[in-house]
Amino acid sequence: MKAEIITVGTELLLGQITNTNSRDLASFLASEGIFLYYQSTVGDNEDRLAEVLRTALSRSDLILLCGGLGPTSDDITRETVAKVLGLPLEKDHSWEKHLEEFFKRRGRPFAGINRRQAMVPRGGRLLPNHRGTAPGLYIHHKLKHIFLLPGPPRELVPLLQEQVMPLLGSIRQGSGEKREFLVTKILRVTGIGEGEIEEKLSSLISTQGNPTIAPLAKGMEVHLRLTARAPSAEEGRLMIAEKKDEICRILKNQVYGEDEETLELVVARLLWQKKLTLALAESCTGGLITHRLTNIPNSSAFLLAGLVTYSNEAKVKLLGVEPAVLAREGAVSREVALAMARGVKDSCQASMGLAVTGIAGPGGATREKPVGLVHMALAGEEGKFFHKKHLFWGERELIKLRTSQAALDLLRNYLMRGDVY
Repeated sequence: MKAEIITVGTELLLGQITNTNSRDLASFLASEGIFLYYQSTVGDNEDRLAEVLRTALSRSDLILLCGGLGPTSDDITRETVAKVLGLPLEKDHSWEKHLEEFFKRRGRPFAGINRRQAMVPRGGRLLPNHRGTAPGLYIHHKLKHIFLLPGPPRELVPLLQEQVMPLLGSIRQGSGEKREFLVTKILRVTGIGEGEIEEKLSSLISTQGNPTIAPLAKGMEVHLRLTARAPSAEEGRLMIAEKKDEICRILKNQVYGEDEETLELVVARLLWQKKLTLALAESCTGGLITHRLTNIPNSSAFLLAGLVTYSNEAKVKLLGVEPAVLAREGAVSREVALAMARGVKDSCQASMGLAVTGIAGPGGATREKPVGLVHMALAGEEGKFFHKKHLFWGERELIKLRTSQAALDLLRNYLMRGDVY
């Protein structure tokens, strides 16, 4: 069964709202092992919607239209679909009565325009919407399966779960279609670029079949999407696990997490497990590392303090950095980063101190110290000290983000292996 999604609404084309419905519909289809081949978005225009629908009917078995089922004149999906299919609209009297009672309970007048929402293309099936006035509709027409679904996500998602997916299951069972499951997993990779990852995994990617591997640059990291087709979800998970092991043998510790795991969550778990505490001294990031860690619930169990020591005076007064070191080496230097890490660890009596200092730009650079130069240091347990130097690129905010990512990754490596290199 080849599926296609059509989302309807001029507000989507104008970018006035985010189209989460396509994402949710695609996710539901994948969970059922239905292959989605096309997605389209069209405005509230009858001619253009009719054109998109005719194209979908020519190439897809299952078509899901979302939006445009309201009572107003710009809600054209129901009427346009009926016209394209050559089906007259007929009133569903039970839903009309439901609408009358819906408005009566809320003490609102039942406008005649709302009766449009009780109209169903002949032979279609009304799917009651218990969270709004626009019902869903299912039409089986010339071997095509067509669903019309309400646009508000709070109505769409429950309707998908409660009615559309069970109906699709019975349709496929009745047709004798052999079901396949799509199982996916995201591997999160940091500290290495998309091109380098593809080069390292070239032997796996060039010979891939099932499962497939798809690299995707995502913010400060790269996500590897593994997708398996299998007769059962369990077989799919086993196939994914085997491919994941192959990837991890090649990329090693650069794979830091899976699916929804963020880098800060992984670091937090390691700190919890080891019962260690952390104090941060941030200069160029302005508290961004602290912000990311405090987004994790119960971060107070390990995070003692986050000091934004932006000025040299703050580095001296709060962290005990020697003025002579600052004068000789400059604030953005290995020596100052190490002194900051040592100072914040000692002043907060933490197990570890992590510090970053750099030039986020656009000003403040010299020939020797360009924009993007960052020094970071970790004062670990038992008197261990580590330092890393980076030269990041991009605008000011991007440099800050890249610095926070590298600093958290430095901390993750130390917590996992006792080293950062």
